[in-house]
Amino acid sequence: MEGMVLCDANYVPLTPISFLERAAFVYGDRVSIVYRNRQYIWRETYDRCIKLASSLSQLGISQGHIVAAVAPNIPELYELHFGVPMAGGVLCALNTNLNAKVLSEKLEELEAKAIFVDYEFIEVVEEAIALLLSHTKKTNSITPPILILIQEIDRKDQSHIIKVEEDQFDYQSLLRMGKIDFQIVYPKDECHPISINYTSGSTGKPKGAIYSHRATYLNALSQVLRTGMSLKPIFLWTVDMFRCNGWCFPWTIAALGGTNICLRQVTGKSILENIFQHSVTHFCGPPIILNKIAETDHPPTTPYNVDVLVAGTMPTNPQIRTKLESLGFNISYGYGMSEALGPVTSLPWRSEIPDDNLEIRQGIRNLIIDGIDVKDPVTMASVPSDGKTIGEIMLKSNTIMLGYFKKSKSTEEVFKGGWYRTKDLGIKNQNGNIQLKDRAVDVIITGGGEIVSSLEVESVIANHPAVMEVAVVGKSDDVFGEIPCAFVKIKEGFRADSEEIISFCEKSLPVYMIPKAVIFGELPVNSTGKIQKFVLRERLKGMMMVG
Repeated sequence: MEGMVLCDANYVPLTPISFLERAAFVYGDRVSIVYRNRQYIWRETYDRCIKLASSLSQLGISQGHIVAAVAPNIPELYELHFGVPMAGGVLCALNTNLNAKVLSEKLEELEAKAIFVDYEFIEVVEEAIALLLSHTKKTNSITPPILILIQEIDRKDQSHIIKVEEDQFDYQSLLRMGKIDFQIVYPKDECHPISINYTSGSTGKPKGAIYSHRATYLNALSQVLRTGMSLKPIFLWTVDMFRCNGWCFPWTIAALGGTNICLRQVTGKSILENIFQHSVTHFCGPPIILNKIAETDHPPTTPYNVDVLVAGTMPTNPQIRTKLESLGFNISYGYGMSEALGPVTSLPWRSEIPDDNLEIRQGIRNLIIDGIDVKDPVTMASVPSDGKTIGEIMLKSNTIMLGYFKKSKSTEEVFKGGWYRTKDLGIKNQNGNIQLKDRAVDVIITGGGEIVSSLEVESVIANHPAVMEVAVVGKSDDVFGEIPCAFVKIKEGFRADSEEIISFCEKSLPVYMIPKAVIFGELPVNSTGKIQKFVLRERLKGMMMVG
């Protein structure tokens, strides 16, 4: 159009690191971070992040270089969410539950220039680097990352302090190298990467989802709408920052001038204590935190409308929900995945809403999400809103990952057709709302063509009073197609046999959905605590089923 021009005056690439500069100016004297006996204000946090970026630049970190981190939810990891991209780098916060072998594989793939390590994880990281060097010794293809050790500086007992080797750096010493007048490296293109987050790998090997400055900026702001946050929230860090960059909340809290309450260990007791000590307004994370709170002796005074957002498999015990509601927690249930930067939808989780009515509601999707639909994965046509036709749940949004790190084929497959394919199966009800049925790889198809949702069978078995955990998978059979089989972990002090579990299912499920076998024992989980159903399917291959 004549007269239109795109220039520096009307176009600035979006990036969430801009939130910190504003927070330092607008909320400079407000408390930004609280951790044990340590406390910072936003002006101090900004200065520390500037010095961190300056120091990284002096170490040779520049545009596109990957910086890894292995640390719990402590101030230093929060600062890395700003300091690394302010130097032009790409942050990859790694799961603190990884063993040395898996960590070594991640570091080899990432080719990280530096790695920040909390003192609690120094041994496993050093072992991982040794494995890395041993594996690549013949090719000399990998230069080991510069190791920066994060010590615990606010404890009176200094017995945990670790000697820093000559080829290593100490976090606080590194900050002292930094210059306060360092010029922030803002992205020239808002679609440049800002971070890499590994998927949980519940259906296979984890992949590194690449996030852009633009997507994280928009998602950080969308969390304000999703959670109903107002200015200056007090946020308790119960969601791991290594999980989707803490669902982008490090940047959200800066945008709102809020206060971050950091936790090294997330327990029911620490959650409740911090809520009362710091007047916490919000916290998020996996549903297991609800169990932790419910199992903890709560203080005589109850919270005052603390907003909680959880995403994952919800607790089946209705007493947990009732107890948390009586304590004053406003709980919302989210649906999402790493590729979408965390939860993309949310809805209330209240006693008056039955669990089987939990839907991915079109009306509750965030304004930033352009589309959520259930489609035929072959024709890409939307399934009818009849409450029975199953299709694949697909997303379209500016807050979807750029792709999988070093996995172009997987990226092409997941974006095929112009939508992000979640690999989750669902149906559309008459009101247009979407109901999740199962993961595509977990759905069971019988010889008669009936589709069995493993999630539906699991929800029934989980209600048995003796069951602690359950996973249902299919076993291939030449005659019966796939046979539903249940793996069950029994609660301590309880007893149940396979006949009892099967009889329990017969009261609620049609014949084709009833498990033909029940196997008892521990269930395999990955580093994020998710049950690995592909491992269970492998176990079934060598088992004889009695039908």
